[in-house]
Order: sequence, then structure tokens, then C-alpha cells
Amino acid sequence: MDVGFVGLGGMGRAMARRLLAAGHAVRVWNRSPEPVAELVAEGASAAGTLAGAFEAQVVVSMLADDRVVENLLLDEELLSGAWAATHVNMATVSPALARRATELHARHGVGYVAAPVLGRTDVAAAGNLNILAAGPAAELDRLAPLFEAMGRRTWPLGEDPAAANVAKISANFLLVSAIEAFSEAAALAEANGLAPAALLDVLTDSLFPGPVYAGYGAMITRQSFEPAGFRLALGLKDVNLALEAGADTQVPLPLASLLRDSLLQAIAHGHGEHDLAAISTTSRTRAGI
Repeated sequence: MDVGFVGLGGMGRAMARRLLAAGHAVRVWNRSPEPVAELVAEGASAAGTLAGAFEAQVVVSMLADDRVVENLLLDEELLSGAWAATHVNMATVSPALARRATELHARHGVGYVAAPVLGRTDVAAAGNLNILAAGPAAELDRLAPLFEAMGRRTWPLGEDPAAANVAKISANFLLVSAIEAFSEAAALAEANGLAPAALLDVLTDSLFPGPVYAGYGAMITRQSFEPAGFRLALGLKDVNLALEAGADTQVPLPLASLLRDSLLQAIAHGHGEHDLAAISTTSRTRAGI
């Protein structure tokens, strides 16, 4: 397929490479030129303008947050002149933005699909993302080759694009909750003379096997947070999205409020650009470690 790809951060670059490796023609656009040059050297073409990216059959975007998506892509002039049949927004954004985007795209005859992903940059590079996709069934069927190139499994979540964003926000809320829980448990162990690494070995080989505790737990026990596969500042963004979605639907999320404050404290101490596992520094500070 002829694909326009917008947003070449760590995740976007890895995903665009997977599309290239699968034989798709990929034209790339990014606000800074360096990632564009990097992908062009690997076989992509450069879209000279954002409108140029929307001249492809399908546009895939992977941008940071609601504000950037709103400013760049929810643009009447851009969409009215788009040749693309479909825009696939793979960013983690609010359900409210997804609803606005669905309506605006429909007004200009452009299909809109939400397909946020579960997985860090290394998972994206390996093509092992879990893709949470929602939109018209015919659109999801047509996009299947792109999803297969980027992910290990696509989870269809219905025809309302906002549903995919609800799923992603809920999943990230649980992810940050798990990391905070292990951070507190590790601080408790360390303060009482047990090495956090020993506790991690017990937990990951008994009660809590799997990538969340094994991966983030290892970074926490080493207190090593670079390179960042998922920046802590983005974790705060996602927790705030959960709180906003909860407020919109009268769903109390008291744990999310605690997570927000822990993340804010970590950012205040200079960890915003570090990996999400750096939330553990807050537990250690509170415990005087």
C-alpha cells in the first residue's frame, strides 16, 4: 500500500520501518528533519509537507498527545484537500478527541480509525505490538496488512474509534498502577534488609510472571532508567487522560490520583525524560532511602 506516515519519534520510526520491511511504499513527515532523513536513507520517501503525506492511500499518525494531534491533523484545510481514503491514528489520545476527529474526518469524506498500541520501542522494532483497533469493519479489514506488518495481534474493538482509546487508557492506568505497586514493595523490602532483586525473582517466578514486573521491575531494582522505552512524562499524560475520562463519565479513580502525584513528584525531581520505571524514585524518597 501507499502509506503516509506522520510522527517519527521512537515508536513512529520503528513502526515505519516495519511497514518498509513488509514492502509498503512509505512517505514520511515529521516536524524535525533528522528522522525523515534517517528513514529516507532506509527506503522511505519524504513528504515535503503534511498535505503531501495525505496524498497517500492511507495515513498513519503516531504523535505525542491530544494537543499535537489537534494542532496538526484536525485541520479543516488539510482534510478537505486530502487524497487519503483513511487516517489511522495510532497515538494514545482522549476519547473526546477521538469523537471530534471521527466527526471532522467524516465531514470531509476521510475514514478515521483509532489504533493505539501496547508495547515499547523495542517491541515496535520487532513487530510485536498489540494493536487496539476500532472503526468501521470494512476499514479494519482493508488496513489488516498494515497492522500485520507492525504488530503480533490486532484486537478489533468495535466501530466507534473512541473505544480503542478507552481500552488503551485503561491498560496504561493498570500498567502504571503495577509499576507503582512494585516500587512500594521494593522500597519496603530494601528498608527491611531484603534486596529488591531477590523479591523480584520470587514474584516473577510465582505470583506475577510476565513482562510488566520482569521488565520494569528489573529497571527498578537496578535504579537504571535510560534509555527510556516509555518516558515517564508520557505516563503522566496517560494517567491524566484516565482521570479526565473518569470525570467525564462520573467514574471515581482514586488510585489514578495517587499515581498522578507520584509521577508529578518524579518529574519535579528531574525524571520526566527517564523511563516510566523512574516512578520508583518517589517511593524511595518517601521511605528515606
